[in-house]
Amino acid sequence: MAAEHLRVGFVTGTTPDRWARAWRDQRRGPLDLLPVTEEEQEAVVRQGQVDMALVRLPVDTADLHCVRLYDEVPVVVAGRDHLLSAVAADESVTLADLEGEQLVRPERSGWRPTTDQLAWPPMSEREAIETVAAGTGVVIVPRSVARLFHRKDVVQREVAGLPPTTVALVWRRERDDDATQAFVGVVRGRTANSSRG
Repeated sequence: MAAEHLRVGFVTGTTPDRWARAWRDQRRGPLDLLPVTEEEQEAVVRQGQVDMALVRLPVDTADLHCVRLYDEVPVVVAGRDHLLSAVAADESVTLADLEGEQLVRPERSGWRPTTDQLAWPPMSEREAIETVAAGTGVVIVPRSVARLFHRKDVVQREVAGLPPTTVALVWRRERDDDATQAFVGVVRGRTANSSRG
């Protein structure tokens, strides 16, 4: 019998390692973890560049299976000298607190300050955090992304009033083979001896 081989894409800030370890611990076949951007997350699954992907919703699930995994809290990241650093680390800020700010990267929910915004070039999460570290504007990202790209010259505060982002596992409906179902089982916490029920 051929080894089960999977290519799993993952967007920035998601945590595929814990499931990859469980996959290896259960002596499954080869598993390739491939980073993808949110902009391409859906296309790489549909085009077969990956077998499955850890994505941030929403995605069009017309031809995809989708297992919701967990929610992420949105945080605002700003330079350490920004006024937001005066807010206690365990407190949140409101959208009203961010009204006069320059948002260096669009917020995924579509919220934006009502003040005139500069025409920022497209940038990755890492580039956006580097930009705000230089004292220019703020960026709103999931907490996992802020932690991944944490720097000593920035602060992050939870943003009240924005919906959380949801991380999910998606795969094409026609690709529902044993290897795919085995990985779904790993993600759902089933062991090699568990039933699929």
